[in-house]
Amino acid sequence: MEIASRLGGRVEGNGSVEIRQIGSLQSAGEGEIAFLASVKHRRDLEKTGAAAVILAQNAMDLTALPRIVCDNPYLYYARLAQWLNPAPEQAEGVHPGAVVESELPSSTRVGPLAYVGPDCEFGENVTIGPGCMVDAGVRIGSNTRLVGQVAIYHDCVIGANCILHAGVVIGADGFGYARERTGAWVKIPQIGRVLIGDDVEIGANTTVDRGALDDTIIAKGVKLDNLVQIAHNVHIGEHSAMAGCVGVAGSAHIGARVMVGGQAGISGHLDIADDTVVSARTLVSKSITTPGIYTSAMPGMEHAEWMKSAAHFRHLDAMAARLREMEKRISELESKV
Repeated sequence: MEIASRLGGRVEGNGSVEIRQIGSLQSAGEGEIAFLASVKHRRDLEKTGAAAVILAQNAMDLTALPRIVCDNPYLYYARLAQWLNPAPEQAEGVHPGAVVESELPSSTRVGPLAYVGPDCEFGENVTIGPGCMVDAGVRIGSNTRLVGQVAIYHDCVIGANCILHAGVVIGADGFGYARERTGAWVKIPQIGRVLIGDDVEIGANTTVDRGALDDTIIAKGVKLDNLVQIAHNVHIGEHSAMAGCVGVAGSAHIGARVMVGGQAGISGHLDIADDTVVSARTLVSKSITTPGIYTSAMPGMEHAEWMKSAAHFRHLDAMAARLREMEKRISELESKV
């Protein structure tokens, strides 16, 4: 099978089945290949209408369908999906409705109503989608794509092979103010940059603020979901990933391969160790120095049960005081005995 020769894996069964697309076990049909990520979904495998299946060695005998046996079916599916579904290409050249004030490689694609300021430097095959704003002095690596209405502020650096989805803002001012005695706020100019490494993907409407003095750094291979907020001077290590609505406050240092669940919050000036996992809706208020899974969110429950629990919360201090008094009395009694 052509797929296996390109991506690896071992073919079992009829290797000449034509595959045009990839699909789920529940919905795949003729000409489509599905994947089994876990044997706990074996019932879906029994009912599938897929023409072929990607699965692991321990699931190989669960079906007679043509199949590709591999170590990691989910990863194999991701690579196959990329091959079968390449990103749509924008028209070549600079659209007549765009404004470009820099000398760019001939392979650059610039869409309608886009703006590229002076002194910018692009690698080969950069795509600037419709309505994007790339300010002065920006550097963008080869094969990077700004999908549409992306704003890159002055002097920021974007690596190669990156994808920035619609509404992303890179390099806006961080939230920096000093307060006067009157209560008025004095703006602190944000003079750092944003430096983004290669192979970074940033989801729609995510913002990465420029540094106040030093740079905000997003390292190689980082994946940020939609609606993520990265504040000024944050460092995020290689191959870390953050789900939607995560907020990271200023000057936090996130290690490599860290995973952060949706709506989690990380306070400023903290360090998060490499390989840490932060569960969804967790508030990280102190540094994490030992890798592990960290959770602070309370799971949902019926309203009446929550109100009952909340009533108990209000009495915890009094209960703790009574417990300490009881322990003191027991200790006194034991000493007399």
